[in-house]
Amino acid sequence: MAFIYYVWELSREDRALDVFDSSIKESCVSDEVLRCIQVGLLCVQEEVVDRPTMLAVHLMRSSERALPFPKQPAFIFRRPSEKLDSITRGDSCTINEVTITMFEAR
Repeated sequence: MAFIYYVWELSREDRALDVFDSSIKESCVSDEVLRCIQVGLLCVQEEVVDRPTMLAVHLMRSSERALPFPKQPAFIFRRPSEKLDSITRGDSCTINEVTITMFEAR
């Protein structure tokens, strides 16, 4: 999660390519890499309604239209919530309320 926030900060400062090793930078098309980073950041926004659909991702990758800037990853700054406390106590749901199945031998 910290890496996502780091890549988002660098993208905001127009320095997203700084996460790559210099040897990789020389062998890639920087505009394509920057576009992939931005699409990736759009896909991991905290609010589901803010994330693009797979069709939108495909269109973003295959066109040269300007992309919206991803929102700040709010999950980095959130204090532990009641849901997180319940998870640490051993309750059976994750933050996104998906149940976890525990396999036990009979």
